[in-house]
Amino acid sequence: MSDWKNTFVKLDPILGWLLDVYPSGPDEVTVWMIAENGERIKLVDNFTHRIYISGSFSDLKNLSEKIKDSKSVGSLGLAEKYADFMKVEKKKVLEVGMSNHFRTSFFARKVRRFGGYERFRLYNVDIPISQAYLYEKDIFPLARVMTVDSGNRLYYDLLDSAEKVDYQIPPLRSMWLNITINKKGQFQQLTDEIDSISLEFDQKTVFIGGGSEKGEILKLVNTVKKEDPDIIFTHSGDSFLFPYLAYRAFVNGILDKLILSRENTPLRANKSQGRTFFSYRRVYHKAPLRRLYGRIHIDVDNTFIYTASGLEGLIEVSRTCRVPLHTAARASIGSIMSSLQLYTAWKNNILIPWKKREPESFKSAWELLVADRGGFIFEPKLGFHTDVVEVDFASMFPMLMLKHNISAETVQCKCCPNSKTKVPELGYNICEKRKGIVPKTLELLLKKRFKYKSLMKETQEEKLKQAYNMRQSALKWILVTCFGYLGYRNARFGKVDAHISICAFARDSLLKTVRVAEERGFEILHGIVDSLWLKKPGISPKEVAGFCEEASKNIGVPLNVEGKYRWIVFAPSKILEGVPVLNRYYGLFENGQLKMRGIEARRSDTPHFICKAQIDMIKKLAEASSLQGFVDKIPEALAILKNYAEMLIKKHVDTHDLLVTKRLSKSPSGYAHNVFQAIAAKQLEKTGFEVHSGQTIQYVITNANSKKPDQRISVMQLLRQDVKYDTQEYLNMLFSAGETLLGVFRYSKQKIRDEVLHREKQTLLK
Repeated sequence: MSDWKNTFVKLDPILGWLLDVYPSGPDEVTVWMIAENGERIKLVDNFTHRIYISGSFSDLKNLSEKIKDSKSVGSLGLAEKYADFMKVEKKKVLEVGMSNHFRTSFFARKVRRFGGYERFRLYNVDIPISQAYLYEKDIFPLARVMTVDSGNRLYYDLLDSAEKVDYQIPPLRSMWLNITINKKGQFQQLTDEIDSISLEFDQKTVFIGGGSEKGEILKLVNTVKKEDPDIIFTHSGDSFLFPYLAYRAFVNGILDKLILSRENTPLRANKSQGRTFFSYRRVYHKAPLRRLYGRIHIDVDNTFIYTASGLEGLIEVSRTCRVPLHTAARASIGSIMSSLQLYTAWKNNILIPWKKREPESFKSAWELLVADRGGFIFEPKLGFHTDVVEVDFASMFPMLMLKHNISAETVQCKCCPNSKTKVPELGYNICEKRKGIVPKTLELLLKKRFKYKSLMKETQEEKLKQAYNMRQSALKWILVTCFGYLGYRNARFGKVDAHISICAFARDSLLKTVRVAEERGFEILHGIVDSLWLKKPGISPKEVAGFCEEASKNIGVPLNVEGKYRWIVFAPSKILEGVPVLNRYYGLFENGQLKMRGIEARRSDTPHFICKAQIDMIKKLAEASSLQGFVDKIPEALAILKNYAEMLIKKHVDTHDLLVTKRLSKSPSGYAHNVFQAIAAKQLEKTGFEVHSGQTIQYVITNANSKKPDQRISVMQLLRQDVKYDTQEYLNMLFSAGETLLGVFRYSKQKIRDEVLHREKQTLLK
């Protein structure tokens, strides 16, 4: 028995699961637990957040004299840590125990000024306190623990592991909060009164309405308190619903009684408008966090992980990456993945730099030309193909990073200049004395994901199979991000040299695989980074299995069969005739499953009506099993297109099925030209709607060629029942979707238009 257990053996331990963790005072953290008996218990723990400062010994001595009487400092001392994660040696640093962790950033900026911004480097400064607490205590959300409360300190005995895949989740109570607003204008405003409130839980719905607005709000508070949910789901809770509720409570003079948390803390909707950021060449807007205390608020319109992988996926990444549930629900994939890297560093005594200053190594123009090339691609061979198999590497980039120990501190390390492991083409040495932070992080993620995929095949229980699928899907997104983060300028443990090294290994791996394929008589139809499309007449499953086994052995990464196609069509560019597009194809697997990439039906901005038309055409073409059969089905596919065109011409289409979705790359005033999304944004702005770059916007095209911009489109929020759509513009979209599918068979948009509209005229004449 450990010392703390012997000391507090007479205290009653609490056995249960961690639900929520958050800072609640200058040196304290509040923890909510779900006990095994179902009780929800609030505990408070004293917690000192420690930051570290490196510099020369004399500078640190002078600094300690200056800051020892600071009200932000609780303790001072020296510690041995890995201050520079690029080096293998520890060094002595100044350890500062913060008396008030809310003042950490202010104190850190003050220290930097003392050193003229050059003498001192600071560490562990901007780690969120809730995450720092989880790292320090070596626990994680929804971990099963035995907790002892000594009065001012909590002691944990972890009865769980973040590596487990068969963990038990406590029975979580959930509730959906919906509010109907009595709109006075065309769209909802804070000044509009509440019409009714509905709460859905335990397969029943409670309606609150018919009385005064004040009474409805108070009944909402009482119902939430009585039912005591662990999770409250909302639509647009962060961006509108919670600020709206707070405003209506303020108007009715009961803001101090609007308590939806387990804590006796009224709901506050601060004035933050969220943030707009740029990622992977796209602008995004993130609504601000509106959190509850002791409960988890999930805004389903402001969460990626929950949308992509459900509650099971959210819990999985929260446990594995040690991020509180309410944070994981809103955080980017990169931020969640970074948390696991931070934890790995924390447990290995590696300090986390506050301001990253690790530069890219110098490269000549020739070295840049060789190094900065990305993944390898084989252009697709246009047209219709049979006897095709698609194979791809399982988590190729993460697996290569793990196998070859790719991390910022391991690539071109100074301790192993003669390393036997070299980066292909570049010749960079890779460390042989230590395992990098990134590979250590990836090892757990890969191990768990492969285990979940294995369990999915083994289990017969559909509910369990679905849970495993959601969990592996969530981990997949984390693994996808880890490669990009290696080259991200603000990544704590990223470096461009490591990023381009993994690209070099990937190119080398794909080329080696292609050689094996060609030696076995396969024709390379297409290849893109980690996937290959191979063609061979009369190809057998045994041949494919043998090839995958040999390639996997050569590369050290599993090569899996995605499937064999009954047929596949690689589509050309619409701008440059005869030029292939790298990721535009559609095909039919032998099991009857369709696969589409790069066509209108896969694009998020395509109206639902156009998507449905294109998919129906593909389903008709899917009845064919040969080239001749496919060609014979084209007239039937065009007949389907004609039916959709007829619906447009006769105005039999719901305008909501014609909504075009676009993401704003600028603020409304930032657009120089009146493109449709700019007009839509300005329409909303004129009516008082808050519009930010990065937000998605939907509109219907009403008169594309009108001289008056406002008449060209109508934004979704302002749609009237009598709105008329631009038939010709949507016909153009429809025929363009047809050209995407049939262009390789010499069906241009104009040819499709002439044939379809000619049929339409003939029908009308009859």
